[in-house]
Amino acid sequence: MANIIIIGNGPAGVSTALYTTRAGFNTTIIGKDSGALGKAKEIENYYGFEAPISGQSLIEGGISQAKRLGVELISDEVVGLNYNGKLMVQTKNQDYVADSVVIATGTSRMAPKIKGLKEYEGNGVSYCAVCDAFFYRGKDVAVLGEGEYAVHEAMELLPTSKSVTILTNGKEPLVTIPSGIRVNTAPVTALEGTQVIEKVIFKDGTSLAVAGVFVALGVAGSSALAKKIGAEIDGNKIVVDENMATSIPGLYAAGDCTGGLLQIAKAVYEGAKAGTEVIKYLRNNEEEKSA
Repeated sequence: MANIIIIGNGPAGVSTALYTTRAGFNTTIIGKDSGALGKAKEIENYYGFEAPISGQSLIEGGISQAKRLGVELISDEVVGLNYNGKLMVQTKNQDYVADSVVIATGTSRMAPKIKGLKEYEGNGVSYCAVCDAFFYRGKDVAVLGEGEYAVHEAMELLPTSKSVTILTNGKEPLVTIPSGIRVNTAPVTALEGTQVIEKVIFKDGTSLAVAGVFVALGVAGSSALAKKIGAEIDGNKIVVDENMATSIPGLYAAGDCTGGLLQIAKAVYEGAKAGTEVIKYLRNNEEEKSA
């Protein structure tokens, strides 16, 4: 039986899982926390609740429902997504192989206020070490971030770059930094250069010469994961068709990460749509293999 991995344990991810597991497919949800919804104190515009409900309670109810139906839930941080004959989801602890993957991680609503970060995208600023490490062979590079995701990107760059420095932007590292990787905790104020990035400017007036800066803040967001595997994105949203399918066969996306109305009702609908379409996709593949 084919297996499905859903990245994200919010309404879109759980909604997807309810359909795929009831259809008989092995379904695993990988999620780390409750995201933005978990911070909502009261929700009173979602169908079926006479009194307001907290976002955390809504999430916990959905997860309990998924568990009752047999969905496996793994608490872990996803740091990568690639294809090696099959789709592979990389977490900080393990790699998981899947016949289909659904990205349902929501969307980032915050970006660091660093002068030059947006302007140098594609000219020194990258969001994918696996994609772009080749272009920085033998050069000094930096990774902007302080957690597991930043370390993952730095380790991808280390074998081919002249040096790799993690920039925590005024924060203390949240994880142990492996040997060979430098760390600079000073707040970053700007990225400067001519046509491409040449240096990072810190708040204390010092600078660091680099050829590239890889952004890996917090956890890997939906668009960052999509970029790693080559799926089409538009800004910070994943581009999908009417069936929630991305440009990569077997890879789907649902919820806030596809843009549009950032509401629970939309996330649940798109999760349901992604679930039914994944079922069709996998059943068609099984029929082709047995033909």
